Amino acid sequence: MAQLWGGRFTKETDKLVYNFNASISFDQKFYKQDIEGSKAHVAMLGKQGILTQDETQQITAALDEILADVESGKLAITDEYEDIHSFVEANLIDRLGDTGKKLHTGRSRNDQVALDMRLYTRAEVKETDELVKKLLETILGIMEEHTETIMPGFTHLQKAQPITLAHHMGAYFEMFKRDRLRLHDIYERMNYCPLGSGALAGTTYPLDRDYTAELLGFYGPTLNSMDGVSDRDYLIEYLSALATIMMHLSRFSEEVIIWNSNEYQFVEIDDAYSTGSSIMPQKKNPDIAELVRGKTGRVYGALVSLLTTMKGIPLAYNKDMQEDKELTFDAIDTVKGCLALFEGMLATMKFNKEVMRKSANHGFTNATDAADYLVNHGVPFRDAHGIIGQIVLYCIDKKIAIDDMSIEEFKQFSDVFEQDVYDAISMETCVNKRLTIGAPGKAAMENVIALERKYLNENP
Repeated sequence: MAQLWGGRFTKETDKLVYNFNASISFDQKFYKQDIEGSKAHVAMLGKQGILTQDETQQITAALDEILADVESGKLAITDEYEDIHSFVEANLIDRLGDTGKKLHTGRSRNDQVALDMRLYTRAEVKETDELVKKLLETILGIMEEHTETIMPGFTHLQKAQPITLAHHMGAYFEMFKRDRLRLHDIYERMNYCPLGSGALAGTTYPLDRDYTAELLGFYGPTLNSMDGVSDRDYLIEYLSALATIMMHLSRFSEEVIIWNSNEYQFVEIDDAYSTGSSIMPQKKNPDIAELVRGKTGRVYGALVSLLTTMKGIPLAYNKDMQEDKELTFDAIDTVKGCLALFEGMLATMKFNKEVMRKSANHGFTNATDAADYLVNHGVPFRDAHGIIGQIVLYCIDKKIAIDDMSIEEFKQFSDVFEQDVYDAISMETCVNKRLTIGAPGKAAMENVIALERKYLNENP
């Protein structure tokens, strides 16, 4: 078919060039946004007297019909059209003739595609935020249930000090809470309307850009028409936020994978979120966690791709910017899928509390508290550190925990030890005497959980 821009050209576009140039295969995702933006544009043209009220009503009704026909399957979006904008306008002209040709008055495909991408991304930012919030609800539920579930805390992937499962989960709550804050910031910065920027220099028509922005739910119009058609900062920010979400999910997935291993057995993943081996009947593989971890690189790739595309583009619009779509769409779909599946896996996961506690006991996670016991009884810290180091070696040799030593065995290393050492180095004492805000003690955790619950209630 003839292109909407074909007047300047005397020769048909080569088919290979046409296909290379076309974006209909992926920008058809915008059909709702394109029609929504066109309706707002037409309403504004009618308000300004650029179109008659009859023309405004005819075009609006026909756009509604096109939308209904697409959604019912009556009208197919095919590669006969170069892009979604051509599809909508061509079908409008088929239905209304010359009146349909007036839709594009005071508008360019440059500000049209900028608007469509912004409308689409704005909706996706909100959907991503909702998924992150659901994940936070699940994490907080685990925190509320496990303030007394003792487990080892790690540094360098080695057992360090005893904490609780609530405390461990709380670290991820903070990460994903920051992700929500980033999404909110992106929304606030991006929510300005580029429609009316024209190709790059606005238009001579008396457009009311404030009205169009209001109709489409924006805070106002963009203030520079060149920037309006060539800004992709909001997409780069969104992809950066998505990459950070995936980084957090990947870290969490790595722990789930480790915790699910035979060596740890901290968790049992629900059958719905794991698979078996085709030849090894004993296997229960953490496939969802592994796929989330793997797909993180895919999302990183989209961010790096767009940054690379944008780095050398002079003002204003250039066709390079068409490359903002496919990888962005893929990244958005990937992150949304990962969030939904990870939340489902986490919500159905069983935590083996006794195994976790035993791991903390036999990992010498109370060694620091044993050293503190000596210090509190007058032993210099450096000496206390050495004494406890010798005790750890002794316990390793005997294959026992520090708690399993008799008082006579303790006194072989220092006469300072008395019966009260057992209470001082018990897992409960080690955890619950840490009461500063942010620490794993039960009272401290309950204060934080109340704050996190308040945050979720106030930020729906």
